[in-house]
Amino acid sequence: MINLKDDERLDYLLAENLRIIQSPSVFAFSLDAVLLAKFVYVPIQKGRLIDLCSGNGVIPLFLSTRTKGNIVGVEIQERLYDMAVRSVEYNDLGHQIQMIHGDIKEMPKQLGYGKFDTVTCNPPYFITPSAEEINENEHLAIARHEILCTLEDAVRVSSQLVRQGGKAALVHRPGRLADIIELMRKYRLEPKRIQFVYPKAGKEANTVLVEGIKGGNPDLKILQPLIIYNDDNEYTPELREILYGSE
Repeated sequence: MINLKDDERLDYLLAENLRIIQSPSVFAFSLDAVLLAKFVYVPIQKGRLIDLCSGNGVIPLFLSTRTKGNIVGVEIQERLYDMAVRSVEYNDLGHQIQMIHGDIKEMPKQLGYGKFDTVTCNPPYFITPSAEEINENEHLAIARHEILCTLEDAVRVSSQLVRQGGKAALVHRPGRLADIIELMRKYRLEPKRIQFVYPKAGKEANTVLVEGIKGGNPDLKILQPLIIYNDDNEYTPELREILYGSE
């Protein structure tokens, strides 16, 4: 049995044989989180991975299907952290996934510098607007806007946590790509792989995935574009495989 609160529901994690607690009024994961979990390099047999700004734990849950390594998820909002903990328990993954309720900026001091092989982060995308413009729902506002965590915080902390030669990956909006590359190089994360995601062919990209190597040499690869919908507004074969596995 699982204890669901308020408007929570238990959803399937698409291609994976896992379930996750979601709430329309508190937090539900987006496609961006799925894409990041599939995009990032992970050590298959062992290693240490950490996901920053974990929300309800979706990326640690997805990563558990790709690696036998130990995974840490960090979430500052207690309500979201609680959802993540219960999802980990429901899926019997407590031996592999540890959720931490805390501020990512405190994690290097708390967990150690350079201790992780892989770092992922799906940070808030939007610079904090005026008080009148910000979402009245505190959970959604913190998840979407740089209220408690800026892009620079995310990149700096990722660099502090990952070992020399380790990988750090994030998902963001293409409009911030110049900032992302500038900040990654500032903190010695050399960008190595970039993939743009397009809602449809012929449209502008609306998501970008970036992976860097701590202390790596310059050698940037632009991967094949990922297109979400075809002309009939159905998922493309590439996206269906990411979401549902090979058919």
